[in-house]
Amino acid sequence: MRKKLRLSSLIVGDAQADRVVPPTGFTARLTLFAAGAMAFLTVFALALSLASGRLAARWGAELAQSSTLRISAPAEQVGAQTAAALAVLESTPGVASARALSAEEQRGLLAPWFGPDLPIDSLPIPQLVEIVETEEGYDAAGLRLRLQAEVPGAVLDDHTRWRRPLERAAERLRLLGLVSIGLIGAAMAAMITLAANAALAANSQVISVLRLIGAQDHYIASAFVRRFTLRALSGAFAGTAMGALAIYLLPSAQEDGGFLTGLGFEGAGWFSLFLIPLVAAVVAYFATGSAARRTLSELT
Repeated sequence: MRKKLRLSSLIVGDAQADRVVPPTGFTARLTLFAAGAMAFLTVFALALSLASGRLAARWGAELAQSSTLRISAPAEQVGAQTAAALAVLESTPGVASARALSAEEQRGLLAPWFGPDLPIDSLPIPQLVEIVETEEGYDAAGLRLRLQAEVPGAVLDDHTRWRRPLERAAERLRLLGLVSIGLIGAAMAAMITLAANAALAANSQVISVLRLIGAQDHYIASAFVRRFTLRALSGAFAGTAMGALAIYLLPSAQEDGGFLTGLGFEGAGWFSLFLIPLVAAVVAYFATGSAARRTLSELT
């Protein structure tokens, strides 16, 4: 029942109690600015965290069930070794399909580094074979032994050395985004606490008069809590809106743009932005309540 009363007093308020808290001034501007700025930064930290999670999932999905076989041999032996390698792969349990890449496909893979006019026919470029695994996968060690015996120029790359470091890097970026959100929340709580302490100290004489006429500390504290919570809510809402607009204006995700062009929200991720003002209000509620109780106890 007490929580319901506190919640109702936070929403409805008390016109007489609201006069205790200055509606304008340094503390009001500080609270609005702190909540807005921290909400703006939280939008980008949250976008970084979500984008890193998508990146880790995409890299894992693209590389987890695919492998590459590289055949390096004299030009007159490449065809025979490719055919032998495909025969080995077709008879290997766990291999769903295997095919040799065409010259055009290999030229497309090398184009980002050497340009589109690479004379691939005149260069000793190894033949690449794309391997698609089943869900169970294959025995990489056993396949390497068979290839070593039947196709001496074949080198199997199961992408493990590429996939794991990339996934770890993406997960660490995601963790960095979450840690940043926590630090932003802590900084906002500290700034709102300072603003609440300043407002309480500046109105110490008014608080003393209220006590003389019978006002309880809970009544006085609730006025400060309500005013600072609503200020944090409105400031965080404005900061979130500006951050969402900035994210929306970023370039859309492109294959040639890499990770930075995918820094944003997708689908239901946009709805997570509505949590930022609510979390800011909760932080302000508890920070102001703690500051009010401590300051009022010191003024007795």
